[in-house]
Amino acid sequence: MLGRTANGLFWMSRYLERAENIARLIDAGFRMSLTRSVATDEDWDGVLQSAGVRELYAEKCSTVTAADAMDFLLRDKSNPSSVLNCIEFGRNNARMVRTALTRESWETINESWLQIKNLLAKNITQTNLTDCIEAIKRRCALMRGAFSGTQLRDELYNFAMLGSFVERADNTARILDVKYYVLLPSLLHVGSTLDNFHWQSILRSVSALRSYLWVYDAEYKPANIAHFLILNRRMPRSLAFCYETINSNLAHLARDYGAQIAAHDTAARTRNMLLTTSIDAVMQNGLHEFLEDFILANDKLASEITEGYRFYK
Repeated sequence: MLGRTANGLFWMSRYLERAENIARLIDAGFRMSLTRSVATDEDWDGVLQSAGVRELYAEKCSTVTAADAMDFLLRDKSNPSSVLNCIEFGRNNARMVRTALTRESWETINESWLQIKNLLAKNITQTNLTDCIEAIKRRCALMRGAFSGTQLRDELYNFAMLGSFVERADNTARILDVKYYVLLPSLLHVGSTLDNFHWQSILRSVSALRSYLWVYDAEYKPANIAHFLILNRRMPRSLAFCYETINSNLAHLARDYGAQIAAHDTAARTRNMLLTTSIDAVMQNGLHEFLEDFILANDKLASEITEGYRFYK
């Protein structure tokens, strides 16, 4: 298969996954900002930090406000990771590899791009933010379902899945990191009812509230929630689940091509780390520090996949 086809599928999936997860990140920040006794726009600084676009935002706006931050993350054309740009970039990559997609996959992606583009054509306020986020998540679920339900399980599928789960792992880590940033000004609340509500907001933002209750019997403990989103291999947005899936798809590619690349070793090391570490160790050594290290390792894996499979040749 041509490297540019693998590249198109990988980045199509990354951008479509990122669009949904930026929306989820906004949702997490918005829910937690509502718990403040005194509302402050500075809460959105942490959301921008976790999205990795704080410096870009500063080039456009001198101060952080809720309205400007939401607009920058949702629809600003100067932000390459805005939801609007991600959907457009994902659709452009899908068009580039159109012959590698089923008709259902392409039509759903194209239709979703048109609908989200129309949805974000006007400014989104806090009043209609929740409805907007839910609409974006529904369209992303439709695109994911059309692809998974119709695509042949071959190397094309494997490259697309690598893109999806590398991106999902990155974004789950970033959503968890919002909790760290938002609580920085109010460490006195750690362990309180307010603190637990923040953690519940994180679960809601990744559509994991009900499944968490099934596993942990309704006990909203920070360590349990962190365990669920980091180490629980049955939770489809956890870091551990993502790396189980990444390793599985890399193994299929190794069999297809008869060789392994550096990415195989990096993915295996990260998977083994997630299998052998404990949540007590993560929390004791620092959740923020753990997530920072994970994001760097995940970025390294993405680069190794790009180089190892010669995406640009």
